[in-house]
Amino acid sequence: MDIGAYFYNLLTLSRWQKRAIMLGADVVLLSLAVWVSFALRLGSWQPTLNDGLWLVIVAPLLTIPLFITLGLYRAVIRFIGGQVLVALVQGITASTALLGLFTFFFEWEGIPRSIYPIYWGTAFLLIGSSRYLIRHHYQTTRQRSGHTQIAIYGAGESGIQLAAALEGMPEYHVSVFLDDNPTLHKAVINGIRVYPPQALAELLEPLNIRQVLLAMPSVSHLRRREIIQSLETLPVHVRTIPELSDLVSGQLSVAELREIGIDELLGRSPVVPQAELLSKCITHNAVMVTGAGGSIGSELCRQIIRLQPTRLVLFESSEFALYQIEQELLSLCQHEKLSVPVIPMLGSVQDYQRVEEALSQHSIHTLYHAAAYKHVPMVEHNPIEGLRNNVFGTLRAAQAARATGVRHFTLISTDKAVRPTNVMGASKRMAELILQGLAQMPGETIFSMVRFGNVLGSSGSVVPLFREQIRKGGPLTVTHPGIIRYFMTIPEAAQLVIQAGAMAQGGEVFVLDMGEPVKILDLAKRMIHLSGLSILDETNPTGDIPIVFSGLRPGEKLYEELLIGENPQDTSHPRIFMAREDSLSWQDVMKMLDTLETECRQRNLPGIFRLLHKHIHGFTHPGNTPNAPMKNTERRVIPFPVKLEGVA
Repeated sequence: MDIGAYFYNLLTLSRWQKRAIMLGADVVLLSLAVWVSFALRLGSWQPTLNDGLWLVIVAPLLTIPLFITLGLYRAVIRFIGGQVLVALVQGITASTALLGLFTFFFEWEGIPRSIYPIYWGTAFLLIGSSRYLIRHHYQTTRQRSGHTQIAIYGAGESGIQLAAALEGMPEYHVSVFLDDNPTLHKAVINGIRVYPPQALAELLEPLNIRQVLLAMPSVSHLRRREIIQSLETLPVHVRTIPELSDLVSGQLSVAELREIGIDELLGRSPVVPQAELLSKCITHNAVMVTGAGGSIGSELCRQIIRLQPTRLVLFESSEFALYQIEQELLSLCQHEKLSVPVIPMLGSVQDYQRVEEALSQHSIHTLYHAAAYKHVPMVEHNPIEGLRNNVFGTLRAAQAARATGVRHFTLISTDKAVRPTNVMGASKRMAELILQGLAQMPGETIFSMVRFGNVLGSSGSVVPLFREQIRKGGPLTVTHPGIIRYFMTIPEAAQLVIQAGAMAQGGEVFVLDMGEPVKILDLAKRMIHLSGLSILDETNPTGDIPIVFSGLRPGEKLYEELLIGENPQDTSHPRIFMAREDSLSWQDVMKMLDTLETECRQRNLPGIFRLLHKHIHGFTHPGNTPNAPMKNTERRVIPFPVKLEGVA
């Protein structure tokens, strides 16, 4: 067994055994320090000690209790740092002073005065070096024994805390720090050397570095994006510590690592929100969110509750999703000391009475309607259920809002409503037509719609799908090599929805600036690289993860649009525009819905598609319907009345 492995085995002993060994070693080293002091002073390795022999005996008897008092034996050797050095200096200084007093008090002879400063330096060197020698061999042995070698990007306070936390995890070993600050280059922090980021490529192979952890919670979004892109080409797994806001709030700690969010590559620098728009419809008002447990609905709830409404009603059809968002919001209120009542309500937006009950019981002022079936292939295979939920759910929620005097009603729409090629998009455009029609009727409720594209990380998004496929070893499935999508982060989308709804006067279709389009194939490649893996293809037959093309799904476009017409109108917000869209009168909307309700009840798919082609501008759909039509097969249930005869 080599000496490194020997020291490593010592460190695997129980805590009291290691303390006993260190204490015994210190007894020997302190006595040795006295003898070496005489040898150096007298210039002979066989010095005449005279009464100095008493110092050899007394030195450990005086010093060990001091070390115990200063907590030197409570320190874990592999974590030793500046505090241990301070304790050593204090203990040896006090020990040297006491030895001098003992010599004077007992009148010991043959002890030169210069022995004491030499003893101080020798004892400090022997005791300190023994600990650092064990620490060095422990780290070297870990590096050789298959532990994951890590580079931490950021040698600031967060990076140092992260390195200390990882030392307690036997499967990891921090090899180097990387930092942009040139004054830190070549510095050694807690035994770890700091290098410039450009040196990482040369360090990967000799140090066997497999992961890079980003410890820069306060760095600008632009700089963070540049750093991630620079690491993307290297064969390392990139992860990061939580955001600064989560660290400050105490919700997460530095050691709670997470995967690099693809939004950190694709997302934009946020625009400072307009405070008056954020608070206008929420602060000191009762607010309700339908679909509160969904991706957009839950983020709306997180942002709304921080704006201090008088109450927040969570309306959701899924018991599990409702429970999750309720518990999260209650925890958020506790952490951030918010006193906002959170009221969970189970129910379907297709149930007019339940929606009306929720709105009237809690005197709702502002309603965000996020409840919808949004998964395109799922709605393609279940078109009638998708239409009932998205179209009639919106109708009944809007009618209930009018009946109970809700002031602001904002529909969460989608870019798939523009010239739709699928039932989901057509259903959302019909929901928009309903609100545009209702906005023409007299009433207190201000109806508006906010239309945007894909959000990163939502349920059904490619991002969680790709991440799960990478975890399983692939392959990553991309529908088409040329497919393009616009992406926005969920927090930014929710923030813009709130601000857009506050600008509404009635009947507006707001569209959000989605930024630059992204090729899904490029997104897949980036996620593979950031996981420290390589793409398996013809040019790289030894790669890790293949990418396969599965073909466009039913109703899927190569690219999406946000406008039916042209020349959107600017608003007071740089990322919110107002579309100039044609609409139907409320009478025409009622006729359309009356026919749709009949066709859905009879489950007549050809009739449904004829209706969609007639009323939805630009609607195109594959000729083959997902399910065979079921004509004249009314279910033996009483359908809820659509109330098309009026607007109440």
